[in-house]
Amino acid sequence: MRSFASDNNASVHPAVLQSVMDANRDHAVGYGADPWTLQAEAAILHAFGCKTAEAFLVFNGTGANCVALQVVTRPWNSVLCAYTAHIYVDECGAPSRMTGCQLVPIDTPDGKLTPQMLEPHLHTLGIEHHSQPGAVYISQTTELGTVYSPAEIRALADFAHTHGLLLHMDGARLANACAATGCSLRQMTIEAGVDILSFGGTKNGMMLGEAVVSFRPELSRSLRFIRKQSAQLASKMRFLAAQWLPYLGPNSANDGASSSSEIKRDDTTTPLWLSNALHANQMAARMADILACVPGVRFTQKVESNQIFCILPAAILARLREHYFFYMWNEAVGEARFVTSWDTTENDLTQFAQILSL
Repeated sequence: MRSFASDNNASVHPAVLQSVMDANRDHAVGYGADPWTLQAEAAILHAFGCKTAEAFLVFNGTGANCVALQVVTRPWNSVLCAYTAHIYVDECGAPSRMTGCQLVPIDTPDGKLTPQMLEPHLHTLGIEHHSQPGAVYISQTTELGTVYSPAEIRALADFAHTHGLLLHMDGARLANACAATGCSLRQMTIEAGVDILSFGGTKNGMMLGEAVVSFRPELSRSLRFIRKQSAQLASKMRFLAAQWLPYLGPNSANDGASSSSEIKRDDTTTPLWLSNALHANQMAARMADILACVPGVRFTQKVESNQIFCILPAAILARLREHYFFYMWNEAVGEARFVTSWDTTENDLTQFAQILSL
């Protein structure tokens, strides 16, 4: 089955899978006191160019967000986020339950917050009858596929810090944002003023596991305890950690999964995380070109990463449903979301175009 529903549906990159298999030998001390975890943590910090940061591996994205938000808030705080934010829409209330904090959703036209949007929500600062804004949450890329520039992130960080708030970035698709802008991981985070990051790889070729990366030493001190209390400390940590080694390293494995054998990666010096994201973004751009030829199509967001949001005629949507799994974003107006992945192929897009033209 080929799918355009989510990059979560994609296969695991062979280099990542091989690294997990290579780690499956002999015995290793549990709970992160193993060579793979130490190497993975060092690789993450090297990728961000920050020796004072600390990385903590966790099981999944929701866990990463809940752990990170617990670190930067107290139960009387509130978290400001976009109305479309993953923590508000797609995590079953887990962040509120785990932090005790109120989530304050803010309407945005493109999923991106601005200081001007945040300002009206700070009038309760210092008033004990109201939840106190404690953190700003942003997704990079956003849930609408749009991308914050480093300057936009810096503006949010400066505004938050001026008012005593901290900035949490959900980087489930951070790789796609870097691929779209040409920015480094450091430029998108540390240099832009991000305080704590949920760093994802599952949507970009990894099997499972994310990392919470703290860029403030005072936040790192409590992180390991919050991770344990949140049931996010893996006993056989080496199998989470092993994936990060090829993911953050050079793209030495050029071959894709069997269903994606035509994928070609010529630059073996490009890190795998970036190579995968560049490919996914390129496939989305080509898919957008194909969709643009459909009479009556209307794109509802700029195609800036590997997600496409568009309104299509009902007959076209019905035809596509016969062949593909994808999500309807707004059934009432016929708005669909299509997501490409590291293993989307040229053949996938050729077949997609053929079905559209039937």
